[in-house]
Order: sequence, then structure tokens, then C-alpha cells
Amino acid sequence: MIILDGVSFAYPGSEKRILDGLCGTLAPGERVAVTGRNGCGKTTLVRLMTGLLRPTTGRITVDGEDIAGLDLFGIGKRVGCVFQDPSRQLFCETVEKEIRFGLDNMGLPEEEACARTERCLELFGLTELRGAFPGRLSRGEMQRVVLSAVLAMGTDYVVLDEPTSGLDMPARETLGRLLTELSEQGRGVLFVSHERAFIEAWATREQVLG
Repeated sequence: MIILDGVSFAYPGSEKRILDGLCGTLAPGERVAVTGRNGCGKTTLVRLMTGLLRPTTGRITVDGEDIAGLDLFGIGKRVGCVFQDPSRQLFCETVEKEIRFGLDNMGLPEEEACARTERCLELFGLTELRGAFPGRLSRGEMQRVVLSAVLAMGTDYVVLDEPTSGLDMPARETLGRLLTELSEQGRGVLFVSHERAFIEAWATREQVLG
């Protein structure tokens, strides 16, 4: 379980706290939608949960371990993230290499890395795109590539920032079904969204900020 215990955050040089004393949880199997007005700290929360920012006060623990003691790679093995613009997370020549990148950095044996890659290609419907250049894919396909690369590393939690932005209705349906499959596998899923229809269709719980 991810636990946020009295988390506050203010950018350096500013006395204004974007988040102030936030408490909350993300349990395995949950799909939590984070909502709230613009500027209430939704994206800041994503960055805090993935270690890109550190709380000014309070702490965040993942399965009992304070992430303050982990580097970005260590956090990334526990909490995966898909940002609002997935193209910024893609940098390899092919979809297959994108998925393999994190696995190779983990130093996994070749057989296991290949097996994980094949499972993710199949799970996310990317087998036919394995040799495609990620930068030429649709936005929905890019999201699936980033998700597969994140989850190939064995993360138990995944956080998505405005995942429906720029997606048409069929792509949103596909995304919702994928997130449901992940939660049914026991992973905790948190997504920031302002799309009421998507939230009502796919979230098991809503957390309102601000």
C-alpha cells in the first residue's frame, strides 16, 4: 500500500503550499481517480509519488518503506508513471527496445527479459507494433507502450497524469479496460483526470484535492 502521511509541498522560494497536510492511500487492486480544480496540486502529487519531487513535510511510504531513502530508479521499480504527454517518455528506436530498456538496466537474465517483454507486448496489444518507431504511433498507442515498459519492470503501482487527454472514445475505452485488468491483477492504479464520464466508468474511488 502507498500511504501519504501529512504530505505538504511548496516550491523553493515560495511560502505558498500547493499541498498542505495531505493524507491518503492507494491499495493494491484499487483504481483511484484524483480530481480537483486547476492548480490544486494534482500533477504535483504525481511527481511526489514518483520521486520527482520530495515533500516539504510529511512522508510517503510504499509497502512500509519511506521513498525518501530511495533514488529514482528504486522508486521506479515500485511506482511506475505515465505522464500527460507519453511521447516525452519514449526514446528508443522500436517498441520492443522501449520495453526492454528498463529490464536491461535491471540486469535481468536474457531469458527472463525476453519473457517479460513478450508478455507485455501481448497484454497491451503491441505484438504487431514491436518493430515500429514509437514516435510515429498514435497517442493511445504511445500510452500503451509507456505502460508496458513501466509494468515490465514489475511495478505494483502505476500513476497516470491526465491519461485521457487527446484520446478519442475508442482509445479511452481501451485505456479503461487496461487499467481494470491491471487492478484485477492486484496492482494499485491512480489516475489524475477531469473527465467525469471516464472517472465514473473506471474508477473504484475518487480523491478530491483542494
